[in-house]
Amino acid sequence: MKSSIFKSYLIITFAAAVFLQSCESHLDVVPDNVATIDNAFTLRNEAEKYLFTCYSYLPQEGDIRFNIGMLAGDEMWKNELILPDLGNFEIAKGNQNVGTPEFNVWDGTNWGAGPGNNYAIYQGIRNCNIFIENLQDESKVRDLPDFERSRWIAEAKFLKAYYHYYLMRMYGPIPIIDQNIPIEASTEEINVYREPVDEVVNFIVNLLDESVTDLPAEILDTGNELGRITQPIALGIKAEVLLLAASPLYNGNPDYAGFVDTRGVQLINTTPDPEKWQLAADAALEAIQAAEGVGASLYEFEQNQFDLSDTTLTKLSYSQAFTERWNSEIIWSNPNSRTATLQYYCMVPVSTDYTHTLCQKILSPPIKIAKEFHTKNGVPIDEDKTLSFNNDTELRVATNEDKYNILEGYRTARLNFDREPRFYASLAFDGSTFYKQDSPSRSDENTWVVRAKYDDYGGSNAGLLYNVTGYYIKKLVDWRMTNTTGTPYRAYAWPILRLSDLYLMYAEALNEVEGPTPTVLDYVDRIRERAGLQGVADSWTTYSSSPSKYTSKQGMRDIIQQERLIEFAFEGKRFWDLRRWKRAVEEFNTDITGWNFLGDEESEYYQIRTLSQQRFVAPRDYLWPLSENTLLQNPNLVQNPGW
Repeated sequence: MKSSIFKSYLIITFAAAVFLQSCESHLDVVPDNVATIDNAFTLRNEAEKYLFTCYSYLPQEGDIRFNIGMLAGDEMWKNELILPDLGNFEIAKGNQNVGTPEFNVWDGTNWGAGPGNNYAIYQGIRNCNIFIENLQDESKVRDLPDFERSRWIAEAKFLKAYYHYYLMRMYGPIPIIDQNIPIEASTEEINVYREPVDEVVNFIVNLLDESVTDLPAEILDTGNELGRITQPIALGIKAEVLLLAASPLYNGNPDYAGFVDTRGVQLINTTPDPEKWQLAADAALEAIQAAEGVGASLYEFEQNQFDLSDTTLTKLSYSQAFTERWNSEIIWSNPNSRTATLQYYCMVPVSTDYTHTLCQKILSPPIKIAKEFHTKNGVPIDEDKTLSFNNDTELRVATNEDKYNILEGYRTARLNFDREPRFYASLAFDGSTFYKQDSPSRSDENTWVVRAKYDDYGGSNAGLLYNVTGYYIKKLVDWRMTNTTGTPYRAYAWPILRLSDLYLMYAEALNEVEGPTPTVLDYVDRIRERAGLQGVADSWTTYSSSPSKYTSKQGMRDIIQQERLIEFAFEGKRFWDLRRWKRAVEEFNTDITGWNFLGDEESEYYQIRTLSQQRFVAPRDYLWPLSENTLLQNPNLVQNPGW
């Protein structure tokens, strides 16, 4: 694994400069406002800079300010005072609007654009079109070898497809921009239409198919090219696109029966097409085979000199699968999206020596998210017939059996006991252990412990830097975090796609096609085995109050969906999954609750406090609104239903 320091530098190109943070790989992003197109495509070096400009529009999802899914749903909450202008948090509170829409990536406004955060996605598509058009002209960039020309065109085609997908996921039907509209175009040419979702999907998939042939199977120059597009990435995103197209939001959604444009064209189909699930399953399997063919595998944390317990090894195998740089599970990470600041926001002080400035703990998972994780028996807490979680405020004292997860002798919520390893790997809480590389005992015994009541060192008594639920996000913090000045957090490139995601995509789509076959169970069980759980059949048969649940398509659908919500907790995927499953209306209309973070004593702290009553209006909130100004400028565009 290549290691290098976190550094920043300026790249000067033409008449402008851009700031870029880089770590263990480099995509040298340059600004869009190059002097002339002719200059950009005279020499190989200049053309490569333009290619990296096309990459620069990839959303920086390692930053809570720009990862829509992190705060727009119900997975993380924060107090009202810290970072008060976050658009995604306003969406979560029901404050989306048509005047100045939050995350207006259609126009690139209102957190849609900014230095180093080019969320003007259509501008990114325009740059891709310019790049493809010029590189397809073999009279340009004459010092560029044919194999590189083909590869670079394929990369730009992928990015063009990805940006269309990003817009479609938010807005549904969108204009397809296959070629840039000339400056001298007529008003009729400029006033484009939104195209039906099915046509947009076909366009995206065709572009991805075109790109695959000329992309490398893997990155060999890991010192300079990590993060650039490969065949497994393109095939994986194709599977993700087709899974979205097959899901209830866009596949036979009766809520959109009247959603037509000014031509009378139906923009989202209202008749379900089962064949779409087969296409998604086939695409996911092809992506899995391509990834595994170049060595991808589920990450396992290796035993080290500290002789860690099996409990800790299992937890680190899960959490470090996300935070370990360029590990065997990662299909695609964005090296221009760094995570040091995100880790500051997640980390909780684990002793009096840790300051609240270093460990700001401002991202707070609600109690409902803590309940999402399985019991230690691998089934939901409301299904486990051997364990009771009926009393939310019940307390229990930890025993020696709990010592790798909860301090022995400590009293904490019953909800925090008898849970699966991913619960303890993802969440910290009052009384929980927090093993890191700098453990004071040099092992996972007698390691760091979180004390989270109001006046404790991990409590919420530090001005604006306070946690509002009593749960802290452990998963996103790399285990090498240390209490030092300088670089306490080891930044990692934000993972966009992992092999585990492909496994669960395949299981989900195949279950819709064939029901709970052995193959479906196998791919879900691969994820569960890494998480230290028994397979689905064994767990449900032995421990569930619904022992045959996994034998029906609907039952297995519920199991797979919960498995996704657990496996990808805090990665920003929950928001999008609940939308495509059409479950957002039920999940985003429940109260956001947490422990009473103002409590000093057990009797005060372990009381449930309601922080917010979410409001999600269906079908309106399933799609982003177009701004009123955009609709005035182009009368051929129609607004999304409900706005």
